[in-house]
Amino acid sequence: MADPSSYRPKPGQIPDSPGVYKFRDEHRRVIYVGKAKSLRQRLANYFQDLAGLHPRTRTMVTTAASVEWTVVATEVEALQLEYSWIKEFDPRFNVKYRDDKSYPYLAVTLNEEYPRVQVMRGAKKKGVRYFGPYGHAWAIRETVDLMLRVFPVRTCSAGVFKNATRTGRPCLLGYIGKCSAPCVGRVTPEEHRELADDFCDFMAGRTGTYIRRLEKDMMAAAEEMEYERAARLRDDVEALKRAMEQSAVVLADATDADLIAVAEDELEAAVQIFHVRGGRVRGQRGWVTDKVEAVDTSGLVEHALQQLYGEETGDSVPKEVLVPALPEDPEAVSQWLADRRGSQVSLRIPQRGDKKDLMVTVQRNAQQALGLHKTKRASDLTTRSRALEEIAEALGLDTAPLRIECFDISHLQGDDVVASMVVFEDGLARKSEYRRFQIKGFEGQDDVRSMHEVIGRRFRRYLQEKERTGEWEESPAPSGAVPAPETVAGDGDPFDNEPREDDGRPKRFAYPPQLVVVDGGQPQVAAAKRALDELGIDDIAVCGLAKRLEEVWLPDDDDPVVLPRSSEGLYLLQRVRDEAHRFAITYQRAKRAKRIRSSPLDAVSGLGETRKQALIKHFGSVKKLKQATIDEICEVPGIGRRTAESVAVALASTTPAAPAVNTATGEIIEEDDGGSTS
Repeated sequence: MADPSSYRPKPGQIPDSPGVYKFRDEHRRVIYVGKAKSLRQRLANYFQDLAGLHPRTRTMVTTAASVEWTVVATEVEALQLEYSWIKEFDPRFNVKYRDDKSYPYLAVTLNEEYPRVQVMRGAKKKGVRYFGPYGHAWAIRETVDLMLRVFPVRTCSAGVFKNATRTGRPCLLGYIGKCSAPCVGRVTPEEHRELADDFCDFMAGRTGTYIRRLEKDMMAAAEEMEYERAARLRDDVEALKRAMEQSAVVLADATDADLIAVAEDELEAAVQIFHVRGGRVRGQRGWVTDKVEAVDTSGLVEHALQQLYGEETGDSVPKEVLVPALPEDPEAVSQWLADRRGSQVSLRIPQRGDKKDLMVTVQRNAQQALGLHKTKRASDLTTRSRALEEIAEALGLDTAPLRIECFDISHLQGDDVVASMVVFEDGLARKSEYRRFQIKGFEGQDDVRSMHEVIGRRFRRYLQEKERTGEWEESPAPSGAVPAPETVAGDGDPFDNEPREDDGRPKRFAYPPQLVVVDGGQPQVAAAKRALDELGIDDIAVCGLAKRLEEVWLPDDDDPVVLPRSSEGLYLLQRVRDEAHRFAITYQRAKRAKRIRSSPLDAVSGLGETRKQALIKHFGSVKKLKQATIDEICEVPGIGRRTAESVAVALASTTPAAPAVNTATGEIIEEDDGGSTS
């Protein structure tokens, strides 16, 4: 435990200006990021008598070994820099909200020639209009199904759209009137985009115009005795009204606002957000966090605002943000929100009326979310603790394995051999720590040798990190051990390279597991243990889980350990093994697909992706391109004679490939379809 006085800055060294500060531990990892109107006053609070500090603050300052700061011009810049650094360094003592789910959005891809309505999750994309988030994807599909009667926008995937265009036959939605069928030319691109714009306007809350227009058309059709058309328009009006009823009016003045409520106790906090657009609740989401820093409701609200709007711009930031408590510096936060929106944003506490009543509802949701989280966590924690204890007892470990790493090998008949490493901490998957490897030490299929290579590479990196940070003290190497792990250059693995400088970011392969699990039986376990022995590592347990009878194998044991089928420990090991298998086979399939998609045109120097696509589009396939003359190749826009000659030479030197086979149907895939080219 460090003494804060050992790294306290000298008097007068800290500027009396706005800025952002970072605390680092002895290994130069950033453990806390904060901002202040006055760096001098704020940092002085951390270096007072330890007895007067909040327990969480005391833990942070005694874990830290240094502090540094960056001066900025305004408090708004400090807010933005703090958010950027928290995202970049992932400090262990900062509040970080965890989404309790990946919320689905209703998205309209306005960046495409024929915009598509679909359900989307994950990061937002440029040129796509989003509505939501929704609690469930089925709620989006119900809404879309009702609205397609009036706004028959395309909902099909790119593959379905291209197939319909090629065959000249629309899909089922085109036949039943829930798609305008732009794929077969029933509407022009301009007419289809107008439908998509109307769809977006209705979803944005401008509903009255469309309903009044449909009712007027319905009355006119009835007067002209076009009763079938009038009935269809009547059904359209009812469909739109049902879609509107799914999000009831909560604010009568058609307000656009986000309401944020916080429920907290000494250890945890839950945040609930209601997104109100046009006076209706259009989306809801929630977050939960551990209170790892000394923070009050104002601080929790500020962190929630950063997480909620840190990546948003334009209308995604509403005109009003209603909160239970104002941040420490509300003017700076309001200005930051206004900068992101591009216009003024009102940040306030609702005092009366409908908005205060709705805030009570949001607060009730936050309290329920916190209670549900604590109940589930208590149950999960008990189960995970029992599973880890059962594993420790079965394998003869001194303590429960809080960090488990599992390795699996994947290949297809010896080709594209890859490996995966998944990490479980405290019984939960830690996906940010997952790694994948390409097997490079040899060619062909040998799972045992592959496992030896992967374990060796992973733990060489661990030893390198220990040596670099000074955690590893050199001692006499055991027999057969590698004295000093050399840096492996040019690996080429996207997840297999270390950062080259002490920048405070979490390092890959820096933390050792208490237990290594390999997917396999006695041979794979022996290979993993041999790799660790060669590196002089003797404090990490190894076991293997064989698929056939779910037996647990230990090094140097002739008989496996058989856990009861109802054992929580066996269930956890199975989850770890299955996750490693999933991660490995996903990577292996991606590599195989990339190899299959390769084209002889890839060997042509200076021929980029755009011109390759132009050649394939012009001739229809590589086979037809190979039969073309140089003059015919020159007819393609952007292809000069020298490039055409290079293309002809590259294609002439290739040997005919064996026909591709669809393994699902057994049919031969013809190259003329263009399916084997990129």
